[in-house]
Amino acid sequence: MLPGGIPYPPPVDNGFWGPTTSTIDWCEENYVVSKYVAEIMNTTTNAVFMIMALYTIINVYREKHHPTIIFAAIGFFIVGFGSWMFHMTLWYEFQLLDELPMIYATCVPLYIVFSNKKSNHFKTLLGVGIAAGALLLTAIYLHNKNPTFHQAAYGILNFIVIGKSVALTKAYISDQKTKNLFWRLLALGLFSFLFGYFLWNLDIHLCNQWIKIRREVGLPYGLVIEGHAWWHIFTGLGVYIYIVYLCYLQVFLAKRQHLYHFLWWCGFFPHVDLLPEAKALWNKLGRAPTETEMAEVTSLSGVSGVKRVSSIHAKSSSVNHHN
Repeated sequence: MLPGGIPYPPPVDNGFWGPTTSTIDWCEENYVVSKYVAEIMNTTTNAVFMIMALYTIINVYREKHHPTIIFAAIGFFIVGFGSWMFHMTLWYEFQLLDELPMIYATCVPLYIVFSNKKSNHFKTLLGVGIAAGALLLTAIYLHNKNPTFHQAAYGILNFIVIGKSVALTKAYISDQKTKNLFWRLLALGLFSFLFGYFLWNLDIHLCNQWIKIRREVGLPYGLVIEGHAWWHIFTGLGVYIYIVYLCYLQVFLAKRQHLYHFLWWCGFFPHVDLLPEAKALWNKLGRAPTETEMAEVTSLSGVSGVKRVSSIHAKSSSVNHHN
């Protein structure tokens, strides 16, 4: 027992939420911290998903990114909420609320990357096809209740999305420095996701050893070596990084790279923001500024940013008036 450690109580099979009905019961011992939460760390670490999803929704709105990204973030949030409820109760109904939204949320970027520069007719057919595929996967999973099937389907969907994202990056990003930034971003997201997957597998295949170690070190120390909880943290970060990748890719596909800049917080937390001048001009014009308008703003040195933007706005209004 480590200094200050508290012995683990015995696990409880039937806590506040009643008997376990899920088809999976993870390595974290049930109800050892609270009688109201079956798996305390597997539950609370889902806050990472929900907080990052909410931040993404706010950032997409504030920085005027493509609105379809919001649907990906909403799916991201639902996955976190469903997983929270699942690990808190170990009910089968909430297991489905965890697992099925993982498929549905991945369908959003699947639609985004395959609908690029396609006709409205194709986009409609694509949307219907993806929805039908998601419903088919749901029906099969509800019938066989095999978690391996769900995990395989989720992995294949992600492989397709990432593969198409790479193809779009190669096709539409010509500047090598910018392309390297995309590769760095993708590598970081994949590393985070795969490292979380590695910890998840350690948790599954060495469960008895981890339980023994946790009981030897005591509470609260044992809480930090819950492998599935770390899976939530690292996959949450990995999904967020991919959404940022997708946001930045959408900027280039829409030919709006002159309006945005890419930033790292603390060297590893990425985000894509409007340039201050671009945001001010966009708000003034009520639309995305053209590259010419942005060039004029940045070239008018010696004039405050507000006056520069006002000058462009006045010219734009004058042109519209004469037209």
